[in-house]
Amino acid sequence: MNAYALGILISLLVYIVIGNWAGRKVKNLDDFLVAGRRAPTALIIGTLVASAVGTNSFLGDVGFSYSGYAQVIIFAVPLNVLGYVAGSLFFGRYIRRSQSRTVAEFLGDRFSSPRIRVFAALTVIVGLGAYLMTVTQGSALVISKVTEFSYIGSLCAVWLGYSAFTIYSGSRGVVITDTIMFVFFTIISFLALSYILDAGGGWLETVQKLAVQDARPGVIGAEGYTGENAIWGSATEMWIWCGIFSVSWGVVFAISPWQSSRYLMARNEHVVIRSGFIVAIVMSLVWPALNFAGAAIVLSNPDIEPIADAMIWAAINLMPILAGSLLLTGIVAAGLSSASTFLTLVGFAITNDIRRDAGDSDARKLRLSRIAILGVGVVALAVALVVPPSIFWITSFVGPSFAASWGPIAFMSIWSKRTTEAGAFWGMVGGFTSCVVSKALVMMGLISLPVILDPLVLGSLVGLSLIVGVSRFGEVSEAEKEYRQSLHTAPPELRDETENRRTRIMPMLLMAWGVISTVALIVLYVRPYQLGSGLVTEQGAYVVWSGELVAAIYYGVALSAGGFVGHVVLKRFLAKNA
Repeated sequence: MNAYALGILISLLVYIVIGNWAGRKVKNLDDFLVAGRRAPTALIIGTLVASAVGTNSFLGDVGFSYSGYAQVIIFAVPLNVLGYVAGSLFFGRYIRRSQSRTVAEFLGDRFSSPRIRVFAALTVIVGLGAYLMTVTQGSALVISKVTEFSYIGSLCAVWLGYSAFTIYSGSRGVVITDTIMFVFFTIISFLALSYILDAGGGWLETVQKLAVQDARPGVIGAEGYTGENAIWGSATEMWIWCGIFSVSWGVVFAISPWQSSRYLMARNEHVVIRSGFIVAIVMSLVWPALNFAGAAIVLSNPDIEPIADAMIWAAINLMPILAGSLLLTGIVAAGLSSASTFLTLVGFAITNDIRRDAGDSDARKLRLSRIAILGVGVVALAVALVVPPSIFWITSFVGPSFAASWGPIAFMSIWSKRTTEAGAFWGMVGGFTSCVVSKALVMMGLISLPVILDPLVLGSLVGLSLIVGVSRFGEVSEAEKEYRQSLHTAPPELRDETENRRTRIMPMLLMAWGVISTVALIVLYVRPYQLGSGLVTEQGAYVVWSGELVAAIYYGVALSAGGFVGHVVLKRFLAKNA
């Protein structure tokens, strides 16, 4: 057994022990499904990040950046992470007030509609089932490439690792292990970045080299890696896609079941709001670091195949054995954290949303939930054994389907007085179906859509049109009106001025972080990029304005603008309820 295998094995055992320790404290169904609704800010931050950053980030996203598109991923980050702010302020804190156990249950109760609850649960089963398969495959790929285990043996080991504590401890174990994994893989990510930069000659020299290297022209530049052999033919097409990607994943992080369900576990509404802002800051630092590392690996080896192996190659070839082992362990941890979240959510969808029997006792529901999670895990393992890994594209396929089907109705369920049950149902069905079908046809090469009419855009437009159009021909029931009104009744904790003051600090931090981000990007990215690419005037002065500078300014301004909007919303809302 080599050092890499030993590190991964030890980490698996640690998570199993911690998860099963947490499982001993599961006394009832609420403990199992929503961690007893007692999770503090630190645990909600940890589980939000860990459930978003999986092997898809370390392998799929980093591989995409390595292949020439780091700038697309990096400069999509501001709108991506502001989804957490919007989600916590305009959706997450309201679903927590509902005391629902799942987000599908909330949507069903909001519109007094079993069919909405069941359809939402089915999308969870299909979408997160696919995600579960990909993160399981991603972790198995890492293990099989660096140890003596076969790919099939690695799949079984990964499945056993996350199933061993998830089945027993449910959400309570997931939020604790997620937080531990989040701290671990975040630290390891920056450790890996430091070694990769050293291989390129240090930060500034790496940026300068990337500006002029020929293997991936424009990999971090505003003009991008475009042309005959690239995904996009022009920089305009690339940035349009980046904008769509930004918004779609911002919506995903705001309302998707694997993110918004974390708020159901929060101790109180202040935890929900604070977590949203802090996660936005954390993710706006972690993601650029990871994907810049992916671009920088090009300098050491531009010929890694498949591209998803870029970070694995760096761990083995650019880092000492101990550091490389820790990085690979961190990648596996990221996969395990996401897998445990997806596994529980699919299991909960089956027992809490698809199968609902008011006559069941909590003890029976708890037992059935554990059986369902085991069954889901077995099915996911079986599918993973026969379906070839395609981490980046499956991730990009499933995420937008949630944005198209859940995005419009999630926010309208809180803020629209006119949306009817029929409008909500057909909007979800139409948004999901049109996005998935059009995406599948594009991926199979049967149709071609302009960048501006991405399947996400098409699905969202269809879904929103159906919600508004169908609702015009119906009436909102009194039960729906009363339920929605109950969501706008502020909980007692919002009358605590001491806690309110602490919460109002969060948007200030985000505004300050936006300023710091732009300054840091100008110093560490724009100036060395211009030095490397020779962007100088006839007088020898550096060009003041460039695409890279505009991107750097946008990065910080977007974050600060999000903080400012959050500040205004919180100031008015908290003052109203004080």
